[in-house]
Amino acid sequence: MAAFAALSVWSSPEVRERLGWYYAVANNFKPAKYLICRRVTAGEELENLGEGELWELHARASEEFAKIFREVKDGGLELGRMEPVKPSLLDLKVALVKKMLRHCNFCRWNCRVDRVAGGKHGTCQLEEESRVSSYFHHRGEELPIRGTKGSGTIFFTSCNMRCAFCQNADISHDKDNGVVFTPQRLAWTMWQLRMEGCHNINLVGGEPTIHLHTIVEAIGLLKFFKTVDSAALEAKADLYLPYKMDVRNASYMGEFNTPILWNSNMYMSQETMTILKELVDIWLPDFKFGNDNCAIWLSRTPWYFETVSKNHKLIYDWGEDIVIRHLIMPGHVQCCTKPVLRWIAENMPDALVNIMDQYHPDCYCSPSDPRFDRRYQSMARYPSQEEIMESYRYAAELGLKFEEITFERSVYGLRI
Repeated sequence: MAAFAALSVWSSPEVRERLGWYYAVANNFKPAKYLICRRVTAGEELENLGEGELWELHARASEEFAKIFREVKDGGLELGRMEPVKPSLLDLKVALVKKMLRHCNFCRWNCRVDRVAGGKHGTCQLEEESRVSSYFHHRGEELPIRGTKGSGTIFFTSCNMRCAFCQNADISHDKDNGVVFTPQRLAWTMWQLRMEGCHNINLVGGEPTIHLHTIVEAIGLLKFFKTVDSAALEAKADLYLPYKMDVRNASYMGEFNTPILWNSNMYMSQETMTILKELVDIWLPDFKFGNDNCAIWLSRTPWYFETVSKNHKLIYDWGEDIVIRHLIMPGHVQCCTKPVLRWIAENMPDALVNIMDQYHPDCYCSPSDPRFDRRYQSMARYPSQEEIMESYRYAAELGLKFEEITFERSVYGLRI
């Protein structure tokens, strides 16, 4: 981990200050949040409680978590002095997501279908089963995320949005893609990636929100494993690379430790945000559209701006580590890029922002794709240099913290 800690990006006061918790957990200087959750009591046995009673317990346990977290973060408490408890806040979260799955309200669609019973499907078309398309050391993320050994990225299938230009359509539009992952298998995969040196566990898709039940239960199972899950290896895209496992990559005071990264479209319910608050160590959200009309036209997603902006603001108000991603889309600088950047400046002025210039026509927006839809002809081009530069200049005028993160990964290499 020494090479990760020595990266030049950490010499930036803006980056180090805003991603300080993540940096400490990635280097095993601090425990991941889920390790703290294991030491916060749920208060009573959970088995026979209704969902409303579980939420009441969760509210109280979350207050206790906040106290312990502040002490751990400030260095006033060593987590090793506290023993794990049963049932814990982490057990409580597992119980809650299982209840939620019975009337699925993981995302803003609030479909209310019973995904355990099956038969009826919501927007994501999923039942209880989760699938992973692939997982690997991702070396294309932002520098603080990919570091020197990559981000331990796990691509879940299906999505709750339908972006016409989706660059992962083979994953997001095909719910049956990939390998079936139980919570146990997912936990093993997280362990494998971290032991191989990944700096975080990057939960993405598709969309991770619709797999909340599997993810939360998997986090509850994290430990040092001794056996190999050969079925999971079918989804490992970089299996051929000779990564060596080392317990020093993943140990905090003898316990398995890894930052949990939530890489999401943020089109999720308030209940899901509440579940994730004490589990996610760093947030990597997308903020695509500056208005609902564009969101409906390009992704068939209503209530977009109010939902995504509210969730971003929650993260900021909680004081979380976050890097916001915004994709510059052709012809959408005035209607999407500028409103999104302006909203960030007004509501999250200190947040790190990656203004991405990597849009390319894909899926329904690509004339070379059999799925091409002429209604999206205007999206069948790359953003122009003028559009990219206009976006950068506007962000600079607003005083946004974007240069350190954005320019390092710029496709065109443009600067202001």
